[in-house]
Amino acid sequence: MLRTNTDLLAFIERLYASQERKDDVILRSFNKGERLLEQDVKIGKVFILSEGVAKCYLTEENDKDYLFEFLGKGQIIGEIEALKNRACLCTVEAISPVTAYCLSASFFLSLTAKNLEINGILLQELTDRILHTSSRASFQQLYSLEHGLSKLITFKGEEQIEFSRDDMAAYLGITVRSLNRALKQLKKT
Repeated sequence: MLRTNTDLLAFIERLYASQERKDDVILRSFNKGERLLEQDVKIGKVFILSEGVAKCYLTEENDKDYLFEFLGKGQIIGEIEALKNRACLCTVEAISPVTAYCLSASFFLSLTAKNLEINGILLQELTDRILHTSSRASFQQLYSLEHGLSKLITFKGEEQIEFSRDDMAAYLGITVRSLNRALKQLKKT
């Protein structure tokens, strides 16, 4: 449930340490609840998470959120927007204090044009996302809501992360009312 990428984190840490002027890659901090990216807003930055956890979600036209992922160390955000020169596809919000390496979109694009190592890492990351998204979609179709909810509760305890019922419902793709019924059912078993 928590996506990480140690290879990308190691790459960006080496790049950050080797800078002479420390202005191509900077380290930024975000408070819990602060947004790193906002849906439909053009940002021109790429972030690689160093510490903390963020949630990535899409707000639909009916104002309902669908939570795609919980992002941890080494996860990259804003790269699709930089590559496609477009506004943000979704919102990414810190659910704990987050530190992230920040690159301008132009520096990120020049890096991908010149560096085979980051290209390989990015290809692996994008492939992993496709595989994870398809397996998660099939999981939600094939397993009961209670099973998915129990996995989410276990994850919450293991990572010692607090998130709201709204976030839990958005991650499971259900209403808060359905979540409350499922929580009540889980307590009975």
